[in-house]
Amino acid sequence: MSRKSRDLRDRDGDNVAAPKNRLPTDDDLRRLLRFSPESGAIWLGEHRMVLMDTQALSALRRDLLGSVGPEHTRRLLTRMGYACGLRDAEFARRRRPDMAPEEVFQVGPQLHMLEGAARVSQQSLEMNMRTGQYHGRYRWDDSWEAHAHRQLFGPADEPVCWTLLGYASGYTSAFMGRLILFKEVQCAACGADHCLIEGRPIEDWPDGEQHRTYFEDDSLLDKIEALSRQVEALTTTEPDAQAGMLVGNSPAFQRAHDLLRRAAATQVSVLLTGETGVGKERFARALHTLSDRAGGPFVAVNCAALPAELIEAELFCVEKGAYTGAHATRAGRFERADGGTLFLDEVGDMPLPAQAKLLRVLQEGEVERLGSEQPRKVNVRLVAATNVDLEAAVAAGRFRRDLLYRLNVYPIAIPALRERTADIAPLAQHLLERYAAQHHKRLLGFSDRAMAALLAHDWPGNVRELENLVERGVILALPGGSIDVEHLFPNFRDTGSAALDPQGRLAAAPSDSERALCARILDSGLALDTLEEQLLNLAVERAQGNLSGAARLLQLTRPQLAYRLKRRQSGEAPAPAEES
Repeated sequence: MSRKSRDLRDRDGDNVAAPKNRLPTDDDLRRLLRFSPESGAIWLGEHRMVLMDTQALSALRRDLLGSVGPEHTRRLLTRMGYACGLRDAEFARRRRPDMAPEEVFQVGPQLHMLEGAARVSQQSLEMNMRTGQYHGRYRWDDSWEAHAHRQLFGPADEPVCWTLLGYASGYTSAFMGRLILFKEVQCAACGADHCLIEGRPIEDWPDGEQHRTYFEDDSLLDKIEALSRQVEALTTTEPDAQAGMLVGNSPAFQRAHDLLRRAAATQVSVLLTGETGVGKERFARALHTLSDRAGGPFVAVNCAALPAELIEAELFCVEKGAYTGAHATRAGRFERADGGTLFLDEVGDMPLPAQAKLLRVLQEGEVERLGSEQPRKVNVRLVAATNVDLEAAVAAGRFRRDLLYRLNVYPIAIPALRERTADIAPLAQHLLERYAAQHHKRLLGFSDRAMAALLAHDWPGNVRELENLVERGVILALPGGSIDVEHLFPNFRDTGSAALDPQGRLAAAPSDSERALCARILDSGLALDTLEEQLLNLAVERAQGNLSGAARLLQLTRPQLAYRLKRRQSGEAPAPAEES
């Protein structure tokens, strides 16, 4: 068995021993780096990136050292790097799901270079993902962190690449499922011509426990978080906790929520207005929960869903024998809601005869069953909702003016989701947690691009549309991964962006030019069989003979590529279709 075969033999996590400096091609990663001047964003796959001057980062480092001292600074920078490493590990698993563990793991060093941290050369690597055994040595040339420290303070007495070490530790720990500690054996900031790092499980280092503190919560941050929790407790009222089903902090939402809280302490009938899907029933349920009727029933009726000839029977009850087919007395919705709240959705679609009876209930507090002349007292709080202009319905003769006056005593206008964009992120997160629990999935959250797409959407379907999109995203996302933009918007197209070409220069990114490319190929007279052969050969050439790398360029799996190459080598070219 060849060394190459041994390196890649086990996709389930057995020993992997990688030769020195062996890194697969990073063309697939370069294609994922996008610069979008129109939106002011840089994307690496689904992750939003920021291009920062290293002098600005150096200034931050200087200020931290001057204000909190070297120990706290090291802890903060190490943890920042560690968090970046964890995130990139999740990114790596999604990018190369069909590759051997060692090749997937190599995304980390490649990303570190692509992100401008340093030039990374692998010196040695032994890893067993099943047992958690790990030992790796890497060389860093031109570390930005070592260079920045020397410029600020001159030669250092001890290694200073804290952020980069945190990244290596976080990335590797995520893969190995245990804390892997990287230390600098030598550092360019101390006078060496390059940095050299070594990683092992923290238990395998004699002084590992001393370094563990760099990955634990900072005591200063603990104090800040404790104070933050105290402030939050002081500013959070009990009614808000009870109405936890409503999520939002935007001014438009808070205005509606404040009106809701004020109405909850009274018995006034409430009219909820707003577009379809804004959450009128959720507001009605929250009002019921906040009121002194919370222990009673909450009964919801969609007036538009009931046939006109049945709506009176549904609302006001039917006596046995009231009409053909009424074989038993059946309580109406008003009687079922006695002592609680009745929610009438789409009240603008209620027929005029039913409107007259509803008006009587509001005026007298009693209902009259169909087939009976004996009124019955009911103690019901009415909450009505509509997405139509009731004034216009009155003018058109479809709605009673006196009923409108009765319902419109206390109107609450619920804002459309596009009018409360500050609530989109917390709402989406709330829905993600709900649907992840419902579908028994553990997810990391939304990718940066997914969240940016949610914020940019105009939401014609309001909160209901957001609910549907998030549930679809939860179902489509890989377990343990993030919800990406394609999971939410299958037809999403990234436009106006630029990418890196193979030489590292910024060039226009591919967009909707596939059709034009196909047209040029057809015009060239190139046969399909010849085109496939040239594409296969070029991909293998670019990947320097590495079939896994060539397969990534062609967006194939390695077995698919191997099959195509074997078929061609054996002369089994695809047979032309017969003419009809």
